[in-house]
Amino acid sequence: MKKGLFTLAILLLVGFNSTAQQVEFEEFDLDNGLHVILHQDNTAPVVITSVMYDVGGKDGDRARTGFAHFFEHLLFEGSENIGRGEFMKIIPANGGTFNANTSQDRTYYYEIFPSNKLELGLWLESERMLHPVIDQVGVDTQNEVVKEEKRQRYDAPYGGILEAIGSNLFKVHPYKDPNIGYMEHLDAATLEEFNAYFDKYYGPNNAVLVVAGDIDIEETKKLVRDYFSAVKKRPEVVRNFPKEEPITETIKAQAFDKNIQVPAIIATYRTPGHGTRDAYILDMISSYLSGGKSSVLYKKLVDQQKQALAVQAVNISQMDYSIFALFAIPLGEVELSTLLSEIDVEVAKMQNELISERDHQKLLNQFENQFVNANSSIAGIAGSLATYYLLYGDVNLINKEIDIYRSITREEIQAVAKKYLSPNQRVEIEYLPKKEDQ
Repeated sequence: MKKGLFTLAILLLVGFNSTAQQVEFEEFDLDNGLHVILHQDNTAPVVITSVMYDVGGKDGDRARTGFAHFFEHLLFEGSENIGRGEFMKIIPANGGTFNANTSQDRTYYYEIFPSNKLELGLWLESERMLHPVIDQVGVDTQNEVVKEEKRQRYDAPYGGILEAIGSNLFKVHPYKDPNIGYMEHLDAATLEEFNAYFDKYYGPNNAVLVVAGDIDIEETKKLVRDYFSAVKKRPEVVRNFPKEEPITETIKAQAFDKNIQVPAIIATYRTPGHGTRDAYILDMISSYLSGGKSSVLYKKLVDQQKQALAVQAVNISQMDYSIFALFAIPLGEVELSTLLSEIDVEVAKMQNELISERDHQKLLNQFENQFVNANSSIAGIAGSLATYYLLYGDVNLINKEIDIYRSITREEIQAVAKKYLSPNQRVEIEYLPKKEDQ
């Protein structure tokens, strides 16, 4: 999503210490089902208003993929009281910044303002929820915007990797389709379909509003009620996605990218959804393998053996299934199979012996730093509060999630590596340059 002016960038970081602090918050519900979370911090004159909707790339007709991402753009078009294109002018004109993003599981909008503009932020988000203008002009405009985004990001070198992983790792769950969707689906969609999608997924009872920063709690409660109580409750969203069969034999696949000259190898595993203890442990495993230049795989394949231009292990956190992926680009004439074998050696070590106490402590330090940094600004706190409520079902994880990481033992790391990361549980994808005749 387009960014506003970063007039408040310095203020966002004012007043926070480098150690984790208890984040106080208050929750309540409006009669229409909108869940509201307030966090007061009067250190700096900054306020963020944000709404996270329980809708993402996985939602909707599989013949109409990409609608959630499309709405990330479309709901900036305007409303009954905001002219076309004015939404993105009003915010910087009042000293604010804004953005939005969409994942397979949720869509998030936010504005950051000087705290004396709190009411403006609430009005803007209520307009988006209450009566946006969804018309053919806006749809056509944003269709071109999305296509340009696809050209810049997804058609960039190696930009199709996530799509290759999704389409090969998932067969029936909607995670098989790219978050941005297929352009032919958006081209074929009717205005009625877009309006029906909004009516289904963008109701107050399918969202959480977070207001954080330099606020007065009681005054903010009143303003929230004033601006959002008029939004009508919608029918509850019911989901019943198909379940994937476990992978019990190695699946080999190929994907092609016309924008690369050097191939890559990907080994990807279907793992538990976020919030499970095993998902937290897999986070730590990915960091152990490739979290920085001193990590096991980087040090071995890039620094010492000079076999790889790049190597990475990543745990992509999602609600229904997460994705654990090993990725490497060879250096020179190194075979893809050689790279994968060398990676497998290090994974097997984790499965067969405990990592060292020193490496374990290093991991704990890394995750503590990440946790502190994630909540070191008002914007970070607001995003965490919304995420923990909507996707994890426990807002207080903002204070206690670090304790989960701290409690993970070396024995658990070994056990989880054994449980999920064996070759017979994965899809191996050769990501290859696409030739003209293919």
